[in-house]
Amino acid sequence: MIGKINSLFNGMAENSKEWTWTLFRVITAAMFMTHGFTKLFGENPQPMMGGGVTSINIGELISWPIPMEINALFITGIIEFFGGLLILIGLWTHFAALFAVFIMIMAYLTAHLAWFPTLNRGELAAMYIFAFLVIFSFGPGPHSADTWLSIRRQKKRKDKMDANRL
Repeated sequence: MIGKINSLFNGMAENSKEWTWTLFRVITAAMFMTHGFTKLFGENPQPMMGGGVTSINIGELISWPIPMEINALFITGIIEFFGGLLILIGLWTHFAALFAVFIMIMAYLTAHLAWFPTLNRGELAAMYIFAFLVIFSFGPGPHSADTWLSIRRQKKRKDKMDANRL
C-alpha cells in the first residue's frame, strides 16, 4: 500500500517539476524585487551618493568605506530590483543569481550578523542566500528567456550547418 502511494506521489512530483521550478524562480525573484523597489522608488528612496550607508561594517571586525561616498543601499536596491527582474524573466539567470547571493551575504553580514538568524531577523536574508544559490546552480529552467535564446541559437546553428551541407 505504501509503495503504491509513494509511486503515485513520485509520478505527480515528476510531472510538476517544470512548472514548480518556474514558479519558484518567478516568485522568489518577484519578492526580491519588492525590496529593491522600496529602496529605489518607495516613500524614502535611497540617494546614489552622500547618504544612507557609505561604508561596509561587518561586526566590529571590518569597516570599509565605499569610494565617492556611494550609498550601499542604492547599489543593493539596483541589484535587488533589476537583478530580480532578470531572474524573474530568466535572462542571464546565473549571473544575476550570483550577484543576488553576494548582496544577500553582505546584507546578512552587515545587518543580521549572528549565528542564529532568528535572533536578529536575518531569516529572510539567509533564505534568499540559499534560494539564489540553488537558482544559480540549477539555472533558469525550461520556461525562461535563457532557454528560449539557447533553443533559438541551436536552431540557427543547425540551419547554418544544413545550409553548408548543400
